[in-house]
Amino acid sequence: MSELLKLDGIISDESAGLRLDQALAQLFSDYSRGQITKWIKAGDVLVNDKVLRPRDAVMGGEHIVITAQIEVVDETWIAEAISLNIIYEDDDVIILNKPAGMVVHPGAGNHDGTLVNALLHHCPQLEGIPRAGIVHRIDKATTGLLMIAKTLIAHNSLVTQLQERTVLREYQAIVMGVMTAGGTVDEPVGRHPVDRKKMTVIGSGKQAVTHYRVEQRFRTHTHIRCKLETGRTHQIRVHMAHIRYPLLGDPAYGGRIRLPKGASETTIEVLQGFRRQALHAGLLGFIHPGTGEEVSWRVDIPEDMQNVLDVLAKDLRLNKD
Repeated sequence: MSELLKLDGIISDESAGLRLDQALAQLFSDYSRGQITKWIKAGDVLVNDKVLRPRDAVMGGEHIVITAQIEVVDETWIAEAISLNIIYEDDDVIILNKPAGMVVHPGAGNHDGTLVNALLHHCPQLEGIPRAGIVHRIDKATTGLLMIAKTLIAHNSLVTQLQERTVLREYQAIVMGVMTAGGTVDEPVGRHPVDRKKMTVIGSGKQAVTHYRVEQRFRTHTHIRCKLETGRTHQIRVHMAHIRYPLLGDPAYGGRIRLPKGASETTIEVLQGFRRQALHAGLLGFIHPGTGEEVSWRVDIPEDMQNVLDVLAKDLRLNKD
């Protein structure tokens, strides 16, 4: 089954000099560069009302109109009996603590075993709610709190609160490097122009704001708390890497691991053995869709991250000047 897709936009000045396919991949980051190239070659892309080639350079400021037929995949999600760590549930919402390793939505390579599959088994009525009631997501390797809407009214309320940036979301993270103080990163985040699986700080991206503060400093790492104003894909991971404090264990943005000078074998083993981004969604709050009251939940940092913090604290005590 196919449907007509219409996209409209203006190429940013920051994209001046790029190939058309590269510039459009930045402008319409929800679509792959390969897909965009096919549309250009098929004549589905108009640049100031003209058809160009993928390799033609852009100047910035061009008006883009894409009109193309796209295949629509029939999403049939299957309920599965998968254990969930539910923190709270009523007639309107579910609050759960997602473990590391669980994918939120089914997709390519992850058709089952996801949070959606588990939710549909736990609460079959979610089949009638967009995305099975999930209004925000966290990465597969990230742990922590997620809110699920059980009714359309609750779904609309939570989505609106997210758009208005009134939802309280605080994360704990362990970053590489010793921060001197907290601060704010206000940098746009968008799809990487070359590596489409990654995000990056880029002028054509969407506004992204992350506030962070120092919880504890160690010899080569820092335990921080981050509050999100926006909820872009990989936002904290990208922002921390951008200011050169990448998350410990981050396979996409972490870079080379940093080890304290003269660290013990245990410290080295624990740091090298931490193979996921050290990120935990520990605090979540919003206006309850049913009662209109402010509600919030907090969950402790998971055992694997706490183990890293304990090891780093011991390393600091043993190596004080």
